[in-house]
Amino acid sequence: MSAAKWDARYLGPVPHDSSYYAKCLLGGILACGITHAGITPLDVAKCNMQVNPQKYVGLGSTLKTLVAEEGSKGIWKGFGPTFVGYSLQGMFKYGLYEIFKDYYMNLAGEDLSNKYKPAIWLAGSASAEVFADIALCPLEMTKVKIQTSPTGTFPISFGAALAEMSKTKAETRFPFGSIVPLWSRQIPYTMAKFFFFEKIVQLFYTHVFTQPKETYAKTTQLGVTFASGYLAGVVCAIVSHPADSLVSQLGKASNKGKSIGQIASEVGVANLATKGLGTRVIMIGTLTGFQWWIYDSFKAAMGMGTTGGK
Repeated sequence: MSAAKWDARYLGPVPHDSSYYAKCLLGGILACGITHAGITPLDVAKCNMQVNPQKYVGLGSTLKTLVAEEGSKGIWKGFGPTFVGYSLQGMFKYGLYEIFKDYYMNLAGEDLSNKYKPAIWLAGSASAEVFADIALCPLEMTKVKIQTSPTGTFPISFGAALAEMSKTKAETRFPFGSIVPLWSRQIPYTMAKFFFFEKIVQLFYTHVFTQPKETYAKTTQLGVTFASGYLAGVVCAIVSHPADSLVSQLGKASNKGKSIGQIASEVGVANLATKGLGTRVIMIGTLTGFQWWIYDSFKAAMGMGTTGGK
């Protein structure tokens, strides 16, 4: 193919046309909505450990306390907004990443795309996450409020919680009051998630599975996908944890009306960086591994091939 005709949309096993991108959007819904909703108990525990570390110390004891005080429903608080919010986020995160990656590669051209491939991954993932977080923000704010409010002080059901957030938006800053800390958490997280995933997949197919990727069985390719996703997720958790703690603090009743800077100063940088980190590393590592596995399994089933390679 001559340089004049080079097009990133035709480099994979199938053309990246509107049908391809639509399937990627759907794959993102499946990858993020199912996985985030499935680990709601871990998320409830993590959020409470961040906003009330004196009461909620470890993962096991936190879950035990929540169940003792609120029953089994207590660890599934926020399931509704989690499922809907992260389905929307996943749709834009994965789908727009594929679109932006091709767009930036075509802007750069063949030589620069090959030379600066990591920069393309970073730019594509950051661009996608800006839009993904706009879709997520109202639902994330609602989820955090449900999960961190003392028992009986805030509605638990999805519809009632949304209505309450809207009614008290002067106090809760609903629907986009958390967009800046959400961007500060999610954009670095997603850049790390996609960059390290792509890089680790590349390393696998360069140093471990050295034959052309398409010659390996789908089970092998999906094994590489899961391992790469899990390792990328561990990095993501560490990179984004301080901002994640800040998002949780914003939902705390005692922090109403306080600025982000004031909350950060009161809680302390060390606490923002460490409280709940162990739980989040387990949660995000597993989450990211399964997200990539679900996404690539869907792509493989659709005959679109798995993500990444040499």
